[in-house]
Amino acid sequence: MSFSEGSGLTSPMIAGSLNPTLPQGSAQMMRIMTFNIRFENDRDGPDGWDQRRDRVAGLIQRYDPLILGTQEGKWNQLSYLHIHLPAYVLHTPNRIIDDDSQCPTLFIRPDRYEILGGSEWWLSKTPEVHLSKDWDSAFPRMMSTARLRDRSTGYEFRVAVTHLDHLGIEARSRQASIVAEWVQGLTEPVIVMGDFNDNPDSPVHHILTSRNTGLRDTWEMMGRHEGPESFTHHGFQGIPQIARMDWILVSRHFRVRNAFIIRDNENGRYPSDHFPCVTDLEWA
Repeated sequence: MSFSEGSGLTSPMIAGSLNPTLPQGSAQMMRIMTFNIRFENDRDGPDGWDQRRDRVAGLIQRYDPLILGTQEGKWNQLSYLHIHLPAYVLHTPNRIIDDDSQCPTLFIRPDRYEILGGSEWWLSKTPEVHLSKDWDSAFPRMMSTARLRDRSTGYEFRVAVTHLDHLGIEARSRQASIVAEWVQGLTEPVIVMGDFNDNPDSPVHHILTSRNTGLRDTWEMMGRHEGPESFTHHGFQGIPQIARMDWILVSRHFRVRNAFIIRDNENGRYPSDHFPCVTDLEWA
């Protein structure tokens, strides 16, 4: 499979700096966040998008990631974040826009990173075909990438966000293999994040963190405990469920300074049905 790269459609997006803040005095520190924002669904009632979208934007502002990877966002939701997070660029290289597709998407701080290119493809046998899916995948699944230059160091690297299928066991492994193949073809440092819909002991995790990819799980690198308290899905209840399915994976070029799960809520109302995950990195 070949992975071609375009110039990347970028649209200027606010970041505040509230708790927990990045360590001071390190211009090279990178805060990365992966956040499944839950697709806009009329059946969500009091947890519908219109009722929680300010909480989503506010959380992102408080924790101030330099690179944010979202999952499940429909175009209406991404457009809202585009407007309400003006310090970021909405990165959608070569994307075919429609109102219903749920697309993993990168938001990038252009004051810290120059966007050199990027590409998107579907995790299927025909990755160039819009909304294509194969194996036992319940939904079309996509991957979005960017090639960036760190303005503070001049280093170039790749970053990717994806969302693997929630039902298809074979599909998840096949989709993970496509992501792994892309990583293996790179020579630059790389960060891969997303909702992988599986647990850290799964074949999917093993595929993505094998010797062939060289990727490591930042949660594991920090020696964080695995168990119910690390599960990242909660169904708007705030009670961790299922697994730690949201991961941030990095190549050997990065050191991890911190990794944590955000459980912020407002009077018991949560921004999404997943907890966002954050890692603070620096160049090794």
